[in-house]
This record gives sequence, structure tokens and C-alpha cells, in this order.
Amino acid sequence: MSNAYKEFLITAEPFNSEIISSVLWNLDIIGINEEVNCLKVFSSNLNLSVDDVEFELKKLIENNLLRNFEVQENLLNSKNWNEEWEKSRDVIKVTEKIVIKPSFKRYQKVNDEIVIELDPKMSFGTGEHPTTKICIQLIEKYLSNGYNVLDVGCGTAILSIVAAKLGVKKVIGFDIDEWSFENSIENVSLNQVDDIVEIRQCTIDEISENNFDLIVANIQKNVLIDLANEIKRRLKLGGTLLLSGLLETEVDKINEVYQAIGFEKLTSMKMDDWIGIAYKRIK
Repeated sequence: MSNAYKEFLITAEPFNSEIISSVLWNLDIIGINEEVNCLKVFSSNLNLSVDDVEFELKKLIENNLLRNFEVQENLLNSKNWNEEWEKSRDVIKVTEKIVIKPSFKRYQKVNDEIVIELDPKMSFGTGEHPTTKICIQLIEKYLSNGYNVLDVGCGTAILSIVAAKLGVKKVIGFDIDEWSFENSIENVSLNQVDDIVEIRQCTIDEISENNFDLIVANIQKNVLIDLANEIKRRLKLGGTLLLSGLLETEVDKINEVYQAIGFEKLTSMKMDDWIGIAYKRIK
């Protein structure tokens, strides 16, 4: 088998790795690395072209999620992609208590740290992106033992696993994407929280439970707006809602939508250009 593979370098405005990656996984690719200002997308399918990549990215422009983008293609030989991938993964100390590490890296925990292992099959949802870090910090702040938690668009299940490790009663994480569903199950098992975390492949309409003490959603603005009422129906009165995946310019609209349907803002958190918001359901 040839070691040749293709690398696509993608820059975009705004640069939201999670949104961009969400459509790229529709392609025949083997991984995505997030760099400082671009994404590196790898494929062993040498027939995959720039046109294929651009076709997916144009969907984001049509939905007003991107203004513009550029794609550069390189053919690379005699490289082991897995080795390249592993070199790019680091141990991440998200808070004083929460540490996230790839399954192949060693880490000796300090005192009462909670060490979470993730199989690094994609670049987002590994704890490196500011929105993931924001969500973990907000979860740590607002979570209580015995809570029932809903993780909307769970991705790699990182937030579900964090909640489980912090002592909740039950977590349901769901995603519409089959890859995310399968990877979430793998990561839940890897971290031995199968008895607490249930992963489903479905839409929010298919979540029949409506007794959640805390709901977390780290997804883009348009989806958060579309799902606002469905999220409210599943959160207890007095329950806590944590939202992220938001740029600073999008916060006013999110506040307007959620406050109009009965949420009170508790706090917000900023990291780089990204914002997370905590709400309480008051009616």
C-alpha cells in the first residue's frame, strides 16, 4: 500500500474549525489537524480534489457561516500520517482539575486531577479549541452531584465524559452524525463511564426526556437559535443552560432569542474571540 496521501490547507473567514470540519467529514478523509490559522485535511484517496473540498465549503457560504475561503492541495509521499497526527496531539490542562490527553500519551496525574483520555480521530472536540475549554470550565462551575445532563451535538463526547467524571447521575449525549456517534461510544468506553453516559444518534426531537438539570450545547449560532425552544422544553424550570460555539459578534442575538423565551443570563466567558454563556431557565 502506498504511503502517498493528499493534504489540503484550508483558510477561511471567520476561522471556525468546528463549523468547517463538520462539512469536511462528508468527504473521504482520514483526519483533520487544526493549526493556528488554518486546517490541514488529509486523505488517502488520491482522487479527492480541490473541487470536492470547495463544494462542501460553499455550503457554509450559502448558509452565511463563512464569508470566504481558500484551499491549497499538496501531494505528500513517504510519510506516515498516523505518526504526523500523533506528533500534533498534546496533553491539555483545561482547568486545575481537568486534564485531557490522547490515549497514546503518558501523563502522571497530580493530586485529585481528573484525567480524560480521547482517541484523537479529529481535531475538534479534543479540548484544544477555546469553545471546548469554555464549556468544560462552565460545566465545572455549574454542575452538581446527582444532576441529569444533556449534551447537544456531543461530537467526541468530551463534555459528556467531563460531566460524568465530575459526579453527575446521568448524561445523554446525542449527535446526528454517524462518525460522532461511533467515536463518542469509543471514548465513553475508553474512560469507563458507560454506566453514566448514554450516546444516541438522533435529533433533539427524538429526545423524549424533559427532566434535565443542565444542558450544554457547543454548536454554531444558527443551530442554537433553531433549537432554542426544543432545548427549553427539555430543561427543568430553574435548570442551567450552557451555550458556546459563539463568536463575540453573535452574542447579542443569542441573548435576545433565549431571554425572550424565559432564560436569564448568569454569566459569560471569553477566550480568544469565542464566547460561552450560562443561563438559568426562569419560566
